[in-house]
Parts: sequence; structure tokens; C-alpha cells
Amino acid sequence: MGEPLGQLKVMVVQGKRLVIRDFKSSDPYVIVKLGNQTAKTKVINSCLNPVWNEELSFSLTEPVGVLNFEVFDKDRFKADDKMGNAHLSLQPIVSAARLRKILGVSSGETTLRKVVPDGDNCLVGESSICCVNGEVVQSVWLRLGGVESGEIELKIKFIDPLETPSK
Repeated sequence: MGEPLGQLKVMVVQGKRLVIRDFKSSDPYVIVKLGNQTAKTKVINSCLNPVWNEELSFSLTEPVGVLNFEVFDKDRFKADDKMGNAHLSLQPIVSAARLRKILGVSSGETTLRKVVPDGDNCLVGESSICCVNGEVVQSVWLRLGGVESGEIELKIKFIDPLETPSK
């Protein structure tokens, strides 16, 4: 285990155009992994465009890793079916948080960095990392791999434990 950096809040917002794994629909949920930490959203029954709006928390340490996402279809009597996977490098949000500290940005909304789709992520399109009232936030849509279609929307927030809100 490396040097502690802070906390990562991952809001799994929604899914879009997920694949059918049951007769006419699917019962999707998302498993999020960071290193040896794992968290899971609730199951949304019979839905290919689910809205989870669920926040999952992780401890972030050096070296900064990759967030991995797996979407599954919940089945009652057999193993859950895979509905795709995606990954996102955390290096851009951590470097943006360091930049925010150097610049001393703490109020209002400032774009710190843009992230473009590449081999380190599964981005659908360009993503911005912003400082919103002192918090470093990235909103992304990730394309699911290993399946015909599907995307998930996330809001990722980096919380620096050394930052204390001013009173």
C-alpha cells in the first residue's frame, strides 16, 4: 500500500443503450474496482437505460491506479451475465488536483484540464476536470467494451484530506 492521497467519490449516474441479457431487457448493476477495493450499485430491474445516482467511496493511494467498471445483469437462478466493462485512468484527476493546489483555486468554477478519449480510458467524448467550489470533479461518459452497445455516466470527485474547508 502506497502513500495515501485522499478519497475518491464515484457517482454512478446512469447507463444508456445497455445490452439485452434476459428475454426482453436486463437487470443491470455496476461493480467498481480500484486496486483491492470493490463497491457495487443496486440492481435496477428490467431497464436498458438505468438511473442509479449512487455514490461509492474509495481510498486513493500512490501509485495512482485505474478505476475499473463492470456492468452485469442480475440473474436469479444462474450466474450473472456480463453487460460490458470500462476503465478510466485516475492520473488526470490527481494531476488536476495538484494543479488546483498550486494555483490556489478554491471558489467558483474553473476548468483545470481536458481529457480526450485514448488507450488509457474508455471515454465516449472529451471530458473536463473542473474545480467546483474547492472540489476537483470530472464528469465522464464511458463506452462499455466487450459488448455491442452501452455507455455509463460517472461523476468522479477527488477529496484531498489535507484541504480543510475555510470557516
